[in-house]
Amino acid sequence: MSLDTVKHASETPDSEQPWKELGLKEDEYARIREILGRRPTGAELAMYSVMWSEHCSYKSSKVHLKQFGEKTPVNDAMLVGIGENAGVVDVGQGYAVTFKVESHNHPSYIEPYQGAATGVGGIVRDILAMGARPVAVVDPLRFGAADHPDTKRVLPGVVAGIGGYGNCLGLPNIGGEVVFDSCYQGNPLVNAGCIGVMKHEDIHLAKASGPGNKVILYGARTGGDGIGGVSVLASETFDDTKPAKRPAVQVGDPFQEKLLIECTLEIFKEKLVAGIQDLGGAGLSCATSELASAGSGGMRVDLEKVHLRDATLSPEEILMSESQERMCAIVEPQHVDRFLEICEKWDVIAVVIGEVTEGERLEIFWHGEQIVDVPPRSVAHEGPTYHRPFARPDWQDALQADDAGKLPRPQNGAELKDQVLRLVSSPNQASKSWITDQYDRFVQGNTVLAQPEDAGMVRIDEETNLGVAMATDGNGRYAKLDPYTGAQLALAEAYRNVAASGAKPLAISDCLNFGSPEDPAVMWQFAEATRGLADGCLQLGTPVTGGNVSLYNQTGETAIHPTPVVAVLGVIDDVNRRTPIAFAEEGQLLYLLGDTKEEFGGSAWSEVIHQHLGGMPPAVDLDREKLLGEILISASRDGMIDAAHDLSDGGLVQAVVESCLRGGNGARLVVPEGLDAFTFLFSESAGRAVVAVPRSEELRFTDMCGARGLPATRIGVVDGDAVDVQGEFALSLTELREAHEATIPGLLA
Repeated sequence: MSLDTVKHASETPDSEQPWKELGLKEDEYARIREILGRRPTGAELAMYSVMWSEHCSYKSSKVHLKQFGEKTPVNDAMLVGIGENAGVVDVGQGYAVTFKVESHNHPSYIEPYQGAATGVGGIVRDILAMGARPVAVVDPLRFGAADHPDTKRVLPGVVAGIGGYGNCLGLPNIGGEVVFDSCYQGNPLVNAGCIGVMKHEDIHLAKASGPGNKVILYGARTGGDGIGGVSVLASETFDDTKPAKRPAVQVGDPFQEKLLIECTLEIFKEKLVAGIQDLGGAGLSCATSELASAGSGGMRVDLEKVHLRDATLSPEEILMSESQERMCAIVEPQHVDRFLEICEKWDVIAVVIGEVTEGERLEIFWHGEQIVDVPPRSVAHEGPTYHRPFARPDWQDALQADDAGKLPRPQNGAELKDQVLRLVSSPNQASKSWITDQYDRFVQGNTVLAQPEDAGMVRIDEETNLGVAMATDGNGRYAKLDPYTGAQLALAEAYRNVAASGAKPLAISDCLNFGSPEDPAVMWQFAEATRGLADGCLQLGTPVTGGNVSLYNQTGETAIHPTPVVAVLGVIDDVNRRTPIAFAEEGQLLYLLGDTKEEFGGSAWSEVIHQHLGGMPPAVDLDREKLLGEILISASRDGMIDAAHDLSDGGLVQAVVESCLRGGNGARLVVPEGLDAFTFLFSESAGRAVVAVPRSEELRFTDMCGARGLPATRIGVVDGDAVDVQGEFALSLTELREAHEATIPGLLA
């Protein structure tokens, strides 16, 4: 087959092209022809198809995402916001932290190990591209029913992939979640996050400026793996009724990535780059078009110079390949030799593939023949924008009217005891140590909090003990009942978790996982959740610095629950002042902070005991969340509390059981006046935490809460070797530990 050059395309306007097979719509193909004034070449068609995919262009979501910019709260910490590889915030002492969460959902279902591993690799390179050293990863995960046979295929592979890649990189895995629900059957959610640290002056951006500057591709060779992978695969719904687009999943090499990281950091240290971009979704198509689009001129690339693993790859395949462990740098001519020297030192392949030009076009050549001549912005930043129709689904009212508060409740202490045991041993509430023990949580020696703590925390300065914390949260059951409130509850819980650790919340990243945008009901869920998150961030003062949208998460007509996952980053001046969840000393007084109400919609109790989803989720009071956070941070800093645990899934009893098991001490609890034992134990009212207060600090702590107007109710004491709810039941720690820890190994080992 002869090469499809720009000249040939101009001379053969009627040649048929596989635009539909590449995921383009008819009007999109017509728009490409209009932009170019001719039909595209095969290489141009490949570039537009991957860059205009849902995953890369956000064509269905960006009309809603602009709220994150319009409603950005005033925050002096923000250094780099939405639009770059990752957001960057100032954490003091001259340090900046960059962080982001992204999805790798569909590849992880097709090939669990490599899908999850390359998800970690991709997010790490995003952080690296900002100029930062990656210091920790997190992994919010969602799987189908815990006892479903396919979960036993997908989950172990995903966990092994995350652990295998992250452990080989020497990055501690400090947080995340594992949630089971049948709605994720056939469409697991594998979200991955990373935190990186740098000095302010080391921030790098993805742009190609300066005519004559060289374009250098470095890292692994380019192969046939992942062609159209995350870009096209993540823009399609799995459907058993027709051949699905399931291209090869990317293949990761963590040892190559480790070399790439160290090589890049040395290059940064010597200030050799004028712009940089990692190669992730859409590969070279993305890197070249985005660098040129964000720069001041054009770019010329000689594609035959790319080092290949497979010599048979066509130019189109090279441009679409999503082979891992690759970066693209813009380097001034006088720095090229030194750049290549450093790459050689680290055994990283590097080659000059082009240069920045005076013009305004991205031009790509193959052995001297021009195969691409496009305005780079039209590829990278001016793709389609869809105003998808959205409408509140007709079943929403009935779902909300099916009130969980009407479900049968335990009538005596024996029934309460039985239901507590069932709750703490249920897959979602049981210990996840079988999973997290496969991750290295303490490599590098700077991890001070990790799973199962409320937030992960790492020290970033060994002299001052400055640290950062991160928590990720999201409850698809809440969001199914009310997407607006559900998104705010995810934000509130992650915010609360960070504050409970003693860190001050600064900013958020998000990963918005939803079904098909072509379904008006799903689009309504997305619009409501996005609006809720933007409004919530404005109220809490935590800007969205970046994130990811993952759509088409459904099998056939069945969509997942709307699942907005929120990652909150916080800063703590001294990690020695951190607050763990463990009830570590007998005699500590237990206080319940916040108001407990009859709120069971979407609750763990309704799911575990009654397999029910209905009603309204807990109400959100973000002013109360802010106040609670301030109290938790102040109490941690001033030594007024020894432990804190937020109340969320499973309510008070779940939190108390976890804190008792973590510390190896029991607790005697007294049901407060005005509450029945059931509501006291199982309610999932938001804006609450349980804290352990040393007796010597009780008066100072309660005075602070009273002065600030935060309800603080003494509910018991750390004591004995059981969770003893006075007048109702007692459960020994031995019995609770067996119930809590046996479930996941029993299902998966």
